[in-house]
Amino acid sequence: MLNKAVGETPLSCAEAYRAEHPELTGVSMAYAGRLDPMASGKLLVLLGDECKNQTTYHSLDKEYEFSVLLGIGSDSHDVLGRLHTAPEALPARTPEGLSAELATIAKTLVGDIQLPYPHFSAKTVQGIPLHMWTLQGRLDEIEIPTKESTIYDLALESVQQKSRADVCAQARTKIDSIPEVTEERKALGNDFRRVDVRADWERINQDETLPTEYQIAHFTCTASSGTYMRTLAHLIGQRLHIPALAWSIHRTRIGTFDATTRTWSSEFS
Repeated sequence: MLNKAVGETPLSCAEAYRAEHPELTGVSMAYAGRLDPMASGKLLVLLGDECKNQTTYHSLDKEYEFSVLLGIGSDSHDVLGRLHTAPEALPARTPEGLSAELATIAKTLVGDIQLPYPHFSAKTVQGIPLHMWTLQGRLDEIEIPTKESTIYDLALESVQQKSRADVCAQARTKIDSIPEVTEERKALGNDFRRVDVRADWERINQDETLPTEYQIAHFTCTASSGTYMRTLAHLIGQRLHIPALAWSIHRTRIGTFDATTRTWSSEFS
């Protein structure tokens, strides 16, 4: 089990581990379960002949600590996307009222749920990854696929307030943590579109018509395999009728969750 940092890809995390262990030179290596560049936490890595059994690990349950930035959204549902803000003033909510509303929303999302795949994901449609359909501006040609997930637990932990300047500065730090992408085969992504994304965050930082403070809601979530925390963040915003994105995602557990006893019956560590 490796701990992937924000800014790393699963591949770069695994290869960094290989580089630190010469005895793994020439040994097959694969990871079971992706983590987005902006996400961190546990990454299950398989070695040698165990790589042949990779598909048997794809159904493992996961636990996350994730945070939702309220009032700013993006097309990738995280800080690395093209941004948009509310077209009008956000609904007035007291801190207590907001916390109560978020806690209620979290309860309504527990159980079996059909969730759309994020537009920026590796899910294929007609043999082409969704993120390629998105980058080519061809989403109107396809139907966005959905996936049935099970949310075992989703709980609001706290709500934090940050200044607009701090939000923009910290988002920039997250974005800049990714090494520059120069591979020609990934040219369409244009280095995660970071020139435009940085400009979006700077625009928000300088826009005095926007709120001076933003709220960040912190959650814990236990869910079945393939449940995108980015999608949950976006959905929570929809339930509040405001833009929202995943501010941070940290995977804390991988294993098998027993829904009857509400405990982990097996876990990788």
